[in-house]
Amino acid sequence: MVRQVPGFLLRHRVTVEAYLGSSSKGDRYGAPEIVRCLLDERTQQVTTPGGQEVASSSSYITRPGHRPPLNSRVTLPDGRITKAIAVGRVDGGALAVPSNTQVFLQ
Repeated sequence: MVRQVPGFLLRHRVTVEAYLGSSSKGDRYGAPEIVRCLLDERTQQVTTPGGQEVASSSSYITRPGHRPPLNSRVTLPDGRITKAIAVGRVDGGALAVPSNTQVFLQ
């Protein structure tokens, strides 16, 4: 059995619009999805999948099935709009640690 982040810890809600790619009219995004999460609004250094070191202004932790594409648009509870710059997954396996997804934001 996979342990997930307990629901009572997912105190925040963000709106995620999955990045679908670029067109001649600009970036395209999917329909908005409300995601329950635990938001952490501290700045930290992260490495993007391309190996670049960048500053992340905030991040959120949520259920392990949530995997937004990089550059997805995320609206925070205060209305600020940002983008996903890195996505990580923690697999607790047989340990008593909850599996989760952490999304780092621009």
